[in-house]
This record gives sequence, structure tokens and C-alpha cells, in this order.
Amino acid sequence: MLAVSGNRRQRAARDRMASAALEYAAMGWPCFPGAHPPAAGDRSCSCDRMGCPDPAAHPVSAAWAHQASADPDRIRRWWSQRPEANIILPTGRVFDVFDVPAAAGAAALDRIAREDLPVGPVANLGDERHLFFVATRGAPADEDEWWSCHLDTSPETVAETPGMRWHCRDSYVVAPPSVLASGREAGWLRPPAGAPLPDPLLLLEVLADSCE
Repeated sequence: MLAVSGNRRQRAARDRMASAALEYAAMGWPCFPGAHPPAAGDRSCSCDRMGCPDPAAHPVSAAWAHQASADPDRIRRWWSQRPEANIILPTGRVFDVFDVPAAAGAAALDRIAREDLPVGPVANLGDERHLFFVATRGAPADEDEWWSCHLDTSPETVAETPGMRWHCRDSYVVAPPSVLASGREAGWLRPPAGAPLPDPLLLLEVLADSCE
């Protein structure tokens, strides 16, 4: 019985990433497999780059932007091949993400509650960063309507932006229950509930003030 229970626990741990990715796909959120901390050894990332600059927090392929999908069959195939893969969510499609230090995020949530402001899903990345999911501005029907912001973050500039970041088109975030390089997990403080996402400008001032 102990062996059976142990096998069930291992199977549940192995399948939980796929299950979470399928839940995101059911909401219309495209996903892509991400690197993860290796089960053994002294490396912090499963990729083959020595000194990976973003361990366990990047897609497994540079083609992620073209291949990310909400197709359940594709997701099952990806995670059957990489059951421990973290979950990458491209931004600038269904949603944008404000990415702030955890202390600033906690302060912003307190103010949001006091002032009864709109807020969507909020994720916690190992008590290091908070991710605020908002309506996207990244895919206007008319390209001339696109407006840039100094907070826009691409995968190449994440390390250079320690404060507030705005993940829009051509960027991505790591989604719960992904395991971070520290061994901690990403988790939801406010899980997705299917409600409309808030206008980013309604939260921009609150989050910017909290980061000062």
C-alpha cells in the first residue's frame, strides 16, 4: 500500500503542471513549456546554458512566441514529453502583466482593498515578485494605435529592470504552480475567476506609487 501511495503521489506531482496548463488553455490562455530546476545536480536550470541568466524562468525554445498554444492536444503532448516543465504564459495577447517586487505588490493590494479598486488575478513568485494580470493593450486592430511605455519589458531586459515591469507583447511570465530556481513555487494570491480583466491604467498609478 505504501508503494502504491508513493506512486500516486509521484504521478500527481508529475501531472500537475500539465493539469494547470490545461486549465489555462480552457480559459483561452496560450501556454508553452518552460525550463525548470533539475531534480538532481548543482545546476539551477534544466537548460544546457552554462550560467543561465534566468534559471527555471524561460521557455524551452526560442520559438515560444510562434508555438504557444491553447490547444489541449498540443499541451498534453508537450507535457507528456516534459512532465516537469514550468508553464510560460505569453503576454500581450489575452492579458498584460504588471510585475513588481513582492513588498510593493503587498502594499498595492492593501491600498486596492482600502479604496475598493478593481483588481484581477494576482500571482506570487516565491515571495520575490507579484504579478498583476490586466487587460492587454498589446494587440490593437490598427497597429498605429499601439503606444509604447518606458515600463515595457522584453525577456532580454528583465534582469535590467528590478522595479516595476510591464509585460506586454513579445514578453511572457512564469505561471503557477511553476517551481522557481530557489525551489519555491509560484502561487495565486487571487486566482483567475473568469471575470473581465481590469484596465491597466486603473492600476498603474497604485502600483507605481507602491514601487517608489
